[in-house]
Order: sequence, then structure tokens, then C-alpha cells
Amino acid sequence: MTAMTQTGRAPATDRPLAERPVVIGNEAYTSAAYAREEGDRLWPKVWQAACRVEEIEKVGDYVTYDIIDESIIVTRVAPDRIAAYYNACQHRGRRLTEGCGHAKRFACKFHGWKWDLDGQSVEIVRQDAWEGRLNRDDIPLKTVQVDTWGGWVFINMDPDCAPLRDYLEPAATMLDPFQLDRMRYRWRQWLYFPCNWKVAIEAFNEGYHVVGTHPQLTKYSAKATWSEARGIHGNFGSAAREGVGGASSGASGAADMREGLKHSINQIWEEVNATTTQTMVDVANRLEVELPEGTPAQQVQMHLMKRTIEEDAKRGVVWPQIDPAHIAAAGNDWHIFPNTVILQGPTFALCYRARPHGLDPDSCIFEVYTLELYPQGQEPRPDNLFKPDIDEASWRKVLCQDFSNMGAVQQGMKSRGFTGMRPSPEEERAITNFHRVLSEYMGRGAPVPM
Repeated sequence: MTAMTQTGRAPATDRPLAERPVVIGNEAYTSAAYAREEGDRLWPKVWQAACRVEEIEKVGDYVTYDIIDESIIVTRVAPDRIAAYYNACQHRGRRLTEGCGHAKRFACKFHGWKWDLDGQSVEIVRQDAWEGRLNRDDIPLKTVQVDTWGGWVFINMDPDCAPLRDYLEPAATMLDPFQLDRMRYRWRQWLYFPCNWKVAIEAFNEGYHVVGTHPQLTKYSAKATWSEARGIHGNFGSAAREGVGGASSGASGAADMREGLKHSINQIWEEVNATTTQTMVDVANRLEVELPEGTPAQQVQMHLMKRTIEEDAKRGVVWPQIDPAHIAAAGNDWHIFPNTVILQGPTFALCYRARPHGLDPDSCIFEVYTLELYPQGQEPRPDNLFKPDIDEASWRKVLCQDFSNMGAVQQGMKSRGFTGMRPSPEEERAITNFHRVLSEYMGRGAPVPM
């Protein structure tokens, strides 16, 4: 039988690495050589969320997904089929697309060579010059693995990669009941940020930072969080295990849950513009009218959910039926390796994606977007807005607070006085696990136990 320490835990040496105190060096964040190696060892080998299915709704719609020096065209080639190709003309290598759009054929703007949506060559300008040695059948666009889950289109450049579903487990099974595929964009925006892409992702896959970074969100209690390694992925949630997202769980500890929910849900709506909905805000604002003073906290929570479900149903939004125990186990936040974070709810999700900005270890492309479940036919079509100014008018208060850490962390990583990260073995297990998995892809040493 395993011996136990005075804290009731197994000794550190008997626990999985993600649950042990470790030190993580700064090479992965600051080294230009490491950034170059990621282009060879990491990004060509992993499934990456390239876009949402709704972005390529019609045959001929396409999205260009860029990662370091590589560029991928993701396009709908038939009502029931999506394809992905390397974005390179087979003549002189010029990229065929940029951004997003609609095309019947992919035409090179350099010399006019063309390919159809199936990636087959359909025109070589003055082909006779090659005297029969250049055949259209020999130069199709090179394909990339592609699959969908949860309303996202994922790509993988490794022809021998594991199926997407296998790669995503157990996250896929835990998140399937939330029916993310039924949700659509509510708003989208992005910027270039002066930090490594991993610094950006790690700012959002743990809740340990709330007390220090978002003190206004701890009005009722400084809530602890739990964090777990989930295969190659990770997740965390509120230790109170209440509510269906950051908004409602933020009321845990309120003396009057009616006032607590009203305050926390309105605060999140105003300061994040995500992880709740206008319907839930409206219901929360009526709690003190609809329920008497002294109503037990659990009954207030249940009333909020029941009334929100009823009001949503009136406008054609049908909530998924999810077992409360499953909601508690799923937590509030999932990190999908390597570079996507999803904060899920029954009718909403807040999502982050971070990518390298070229080969510069000190810069990344950082994207934030919200999803919401809408009545059929009433889904908005928001543009993906470039928001370079870090101010509350552009990014709201909570995200600005997170941004204040990201650049400062990147700077501090370079200090001669910095001797390595020391993630919490309880509340930052997802980060330790992230580096365990990253080290395996990169062929580097795993985090070092303290």
C-alpha cells in the first residue's frame, strides 16, 4: 500500500507528473531555435482548429489558415465534404489564397494556372511549351488531413496522424453534451501580441490567477479551483462546483444568492461580454422580484436555470439536456492541445486561439471569439475584427487585465533572475501537463520535479 504524507496525499514521487511540484525552464518561450523547431516537430504533427464550419457554409467558400511558414486552404468542395490543401501553386510556389472568400477555382495571380475545388489542375497557361512533359494529372494541389468536431474544422499535416476523435479524447466526450456544433459566432476579434503563443494560452487555462489579476471578481469569496491533466489536454473548474460557467459560479459565497447572481452575471456581461447571455442577464435581474428573501442558494441557482431555459425556449433556443454531474465534471475551461482554449456553457462558449507570429518567439497571433446558440435563421455573421489597441473599449476590462500579464510574463522570462516556472501542483496541473506533452513532441526533457 502506498504511504501517505501528513496532508493525506501520496508522496510526490508516487503521483503523476502533472500533480507534482515541478520547475519549467524558459527555453520554450524565449528561444528562437526552439521556435524554429516547433515548425518541424510540433505544428506539422498536431490537429489544429483552422476555422468554424459556418465560415465555409457554401460550396466554394474557403478560409486560409497560416501557421509559421505554412499556409493551408480549407474549403467546402461539396455540400457534405470539406477539403484542405497546401496553399502553394505547383508552378512557382506562389500562394493561391489569403484570408477568406469564395471561389469556383483557385487561380494563381502570378501566371494564371488554375485548380478546381477538388484540387485538380484545370489550366496551365500555354502548356504546349513543356512538350508533353507536364501533365495536369501530375500536379494536383497537395492535400492535408481534415476533419470536423464541435463545429470546428481541424487540419493536420501529418498523413499518418491519429483520427481527430482519438486525438481529442477525453475532451470530445466531455464536451459533446454541450452541443458546441449548434452554436455560432457572436463576436470575433484578434491582435498581434508581444508574447510567446504559449504564454498567451497559459493565461487562460488555469483559474489560479483570478485573485491576483481580477480581484473585482472575488467580491463574495476568493474561490479555489481544481485543475486536471486529461490525456494530452487539460481542464479546470471552480472548487465550489456551482453554476454553468464563470458568471454564475462567481456568486458562490454570497449571503443572498439572488443579489450575488444578479451582480456576478451583470459584471461578467459588462466586463467580458461572454460566458453568459442576455437572456440569463435579464432573468438574473428579476431574481429579487421572483424569489423571496432567504431563498436557499441552491434553489436560487435552480430558479435561474429554469427561468432562463423557459425564456430561451420562447425565442426558439432549446437548451441541451446535460446531467448536472457531467457539468460539474466538465468544469469551466478546456485546453485542447496545443493552442485552443474553450470555456463552455449550455448555450455559449468563450474561445481563445494563439499561434506563432512567424518565427519570432516574442510575438503571437491571439484570437478571441464567443459562440452562442441562436434561433434558427437568426445567427449573426460577425467579421473577425483586428483590434490592436488594448483598451476596455476594444477588449473589455477582464481581458485587458489578462493582457497586462502576458507581455510582462514574456519580459520576465528573459530575466537573469528568473530560474523557471513553478506551477501549482493543484490549480495549474493543466499547465504542467501541457509542458509534459509539448516536451514529448519536441524531443526535449519533461518538466523537472522539485
